[in-house]
Amino acid sequence: MPYVNVKITREGATAAQKAEIIARMTEVLVDVLDKDPRLTFVIIDEVELEDWGVAGLSTSEFRKAQAR
Repeated sequence: MPYVNVKITREGATAAQKAEIIARMTEVLVDVLDKDPRLTFVIIDEVELEDWGVAGLSTSEFRKAQAR
C-alpha cells in the first residue's frame, strides 16, 4: 500500500493541477512497481513560503536574493 507525500509551496496550485499530480504519481507506482492504484495514496501538503527554507533562508528571502 504505497503512500506518497508531495510538498509544494502555497502559491495557488489549482485543483486541476493537484489532480494531475495525484494521477501521475499513482501512474508511476503502477508502471514501475506494479502497485494497485486503488491502494495507492497520494497526499499534497501546501507549505507557506516563510515555512520553507533554502540555503539558510525562507523561500521568499531566497528568491529576493536571487533576483538581485
